[in-house]
Amino acid sequence: MEPIVIAFSKMEDGKKIKTIVTQSGYSVRALCTTASQVLSICDDIKSGIVIHGFRFPDMLYEELRECLPDSVAMLLLASPSHWTHPAPSGCVYLPMPLKVHEFVSTLGMMVQAQNRKKIKSGQPRKRSEEEQQVIQKAKRLLIERNNMTEAQAHRYIQKCSMDSGTDMTETAYMILRLGCDL
Repeated sequence: MEPIVIAFSKMEDGKKIKTIVTQSGYSVRALCTTASQVLSICDDIKSGIVIHGFRFPDMLYEELRECLPDSVAMLLLASPSHWTHPAPSGCVYLPMPLKVHEFVSTLGMMVQAQNRKKIKSGQPRKRSEEEQQVIQKAKRLLIERNNMTEAQAHRYIQKCSMDSGTDMTETAYMILRLGCDL
């Protein structure tokens, strides 16, 4: 899941947004009160989403956008009086007061967009330990039942996955359910 950083000059505002984000099933990497804290955290991540207010003690959001990598998306929450021009590239705006359902659906769309960018950029999705174990079990079954090498078993799962339009974990589950005699 994409790292989410929340940044508001008032800690109370950040905590309120963090509560909404975590209750919606997302995890928050950090809660910041300055733009320099955001920059420090974003140095450690390749991509992510920063949910922020209009102004920080050390800079405005436009300056922060210029300092962040393009792979980090920004979700600006500010009153309409602060919003008089189009958003900079990579920045989405929601007016305050906030409508929670709009905020959650916008955040969901941004997370999906970030995931699509990762897929397009060729970065493989990180599998959970459980997913890796399922794939390994399916490989072992193919090796034992069909006298395949580990590389052949991996390639078989990968090809079946691509042919069926499912991910490798789903394909591995299907192989395990079928007991896989080719």
